[in-house]
Amino acid sequence: MDARSAFRVRHTWKNHLGNQQIDPLRIYTPSTIEDISEIVREAEAAGVTVRAVGSGHSWSDVALTRGYLVRTDALARPNSAGPDFLRGDSRERALVQTEAGIRIKELNAYLDGRGLGLVNMGGYDHQTVAGVISTSTHGSGLEFGPLNDFVRSLDIVAAGGAVYRVEPADGPTDHEAYEREYGDQRTLIQDDHWFDAVVVGMGCMGVITSVTLEVRPKYYLREVRAWHTWDEVRADLIEGEVLRNNRHYEVLFSPYHVRHAYPCLVTTRNVTTNPSHKPLDKRTRNWAVELASAFPLTPDILNLVVDVRPNWSPWMLESAIRALIKKEYDDVSYKVLNIGAANVLPAYSSEIGVPMDGRHIEAADAIIGVAAEERKLGDVYQSSPISFRFVKASNAYMSMMNGRDTMMIELIQLSRCDGGYELNAAYEQTLNKLGGRPHWGQVNTLTAGDGLLETMYPRYRDWLDVHRRLNSSGVFASPFTDRVGISTPRFTP
Repeated sequence: MDARSAFRVRHTWKNHLGNQQIDPLRIYTPSTIEDISEIVREAEAAGVTVRAVGSGHSWSDVALTRGYLVRTDALARPNSAGPDFLRGDSRERALVQTEAGIRIKELNAYLDGRGLGLVNMGGYDHQTVAGVISTSTHGSGLEFGPLNDFVRSLDIVAAGGAVYRVEPADGPTDHEAYEREYGDQRTLIQDDHWFDAVVVGMGCMGVITSVTLEVRPKYYLREVRAWHTWDEVRADLIEGEVLRNNRHYEVLFSPYHVRHAYPCLVTTRNVTTNPSHKPLDKRTRNWAVELASAFPLTPDILNLVVDVRPNWSPWMLESAIRALIKKEYDDVSYKVLNIGAANVLPAYSSEIGVPMDGRHIEAADAIIGVAAEERKLGDVYQSSPISFRFVKASNAYMSMMNGRDTMMIELIQLSRCDGGYELNAAYEQTLNKLGGRPHWGQVNTLTAGDGLLETMYPRYRDWLDVHRRLNSSGVFASPFTDRVGISTPRFTP
């Protein structure tokens, strides 16, 4: 590819929902790591910026750039390892290398065909591997950290078009074999400090081109969805046994009292045997709900209702929770971990992580208070059930889970919900007082402030140390880095 000619000029890019859009100077679709190096050098020579974008499933501005936008659609090949550089002690581990633009959906199919599976995943499978890693996307279950914690190695194009392979100190690559292959063309760094900084980089460190993930043998899960009230769930969370005894534990929650006080849907998922011999009703979710969600007019109808009759939302939330109850659903892991029907509805969300030191219980009660206050003051309603998921602490410096077990609170709003963005901003402001950290890839109001990121993330200065080296030219600055204070515009009088 000639990186100076194979591009589109001033073409509008939008994310999948359309709530984020921009007109970059150029849009590239490179197919090799060499292409990306050339694009970065070209951008630096022109004095413009570069940003990579995958499937466009972030609702925040994290992927936007006014300079050169790099689409990773053509960097989506699994098992693209090239020469075998694995150290002898790494060959016993289930490791899979893939280009970073592959979507979780395609990666799951690739792994399944080889008798393997992801250790854990989020509730959706259309994001790219690079996207979920860079923003610390997660599943649920205190046995597992976010998805970046399954990364064992990654390749990244940094400032100057330099190519780095970054791994923990015990990373899987054989140093001597790697140097024999690439010499001074690429640099292998096996260092915990570098890895913990780069693995959650929000696109600020460079363009991730491939990753090596630790996976596991193919397995099956049993999902149970049961009705509870918040009082019951609160008592269970304080006691903690539900988190210790289930591989996966998740709560959908309504902050309203209609027929019941704050109804909840509790979902548990645990390993089971191959269910192929079981009746069909045990191997499917609620067929009526799934069918209705797939009906083309359903999203329009739901959005019309919340737009015209927002005060029906509390009743709709309780009805939605009841409709999702299911005593048993057994299937291969990646199908069970994908939450199904809800993914097809046009919606956006904010997500805030609060520490599980008692503040996670306070957070749920605070949400009830905010919902009641906004309902009274502005006739604004929560339009979708709120999700509570539970994630193990991560070493990644800029992960929302850094240094603490975390309850991630996803605040989902239908796209035509009147006042939804304002309601989520009110939730975020309240949860910030409880140690809340907003998800980088979801709607948030985080803005640059004196020492804010350093206060929120104790390892922020360590992250900046690596960021300044990999982004020495500032080529990976963006509207997002300006907003949150990572890049600091200078004024010269």
